[in-house]
Amino acid sequence: MSLLIVFVDDDPGIRLSVSDYLEMSGYMVMTAKNGQEALALVEAYQPHLLVTDIVMPKMDGYELVRRVRQRPEFRLLPVIFLTARTNTEERIRAYQLCDFYLAKPFDIKELGAMIRNLLERNRNIEVSLLREQVPARLAEQDETTPTATTTCKLTKREREVLELLTHGHSNGEIGEHLHLSPRTVEKHVTSLLRKTLTTNRVELVRFAMENHMVE
Repeated sequence: MSLLIVFVDDDPGIRLSVSDYLEMSGYMVMTAKNGQEALALVEAYQPHLLVTDIVMPKMDGYELVRRVRQRPEFRLLPVIFLTARTNTEERIRAYQLCDFYLAKPFDIKELGAMIRNLLERNRNIEVSLLREQVPARLAEQDETTPTATTTCKLTKREREVLELLTHGHSNGEIGEHLHLSPRTVEKHVTSLLRKTLTTNRVELVRFAMENHMVE
């Protein structure tokens, strides 16, 4: 499965050249020309990484990243800022919100190296969480307390969504596979979290694997 990157810039030439380069590097790329468009893409398709300009119409990069970070499922989403603003104050402000900061004009190969580094780092974090993180509430339950495995009954569609989640698919990919809208997929994911007593997708996948709920 190709990793999905959302790239945001109000310059159509930069959007085209960067998206072409990243697609040639094996990534899937979705582009937006402002923060509003990008926020909708992030929420609908849950990308693996966000690359965004700072100065844009309608919603700038700072506000975009602030809104993205407000969602628990995007707290670990890697972010790279691309901008012509290079003074010290701007760099400090940017680093409070992003992982990497790259000044324009930039070398596209350097951007590619940053992306590979961040995606590899994030993959290692997710693998570590899957191996080590066990929901505390489940660990504290005794044998007489009803657990998620004894109380939750999944619908056929929820099982299909869960199976695809455990294989790392985004909401958009799950929707395409099952012919559902991203909003409908999100509703199924929310129901799965509630039924399994988990609080995020990492915990959900871990729980499903430990309890043999997926193949």
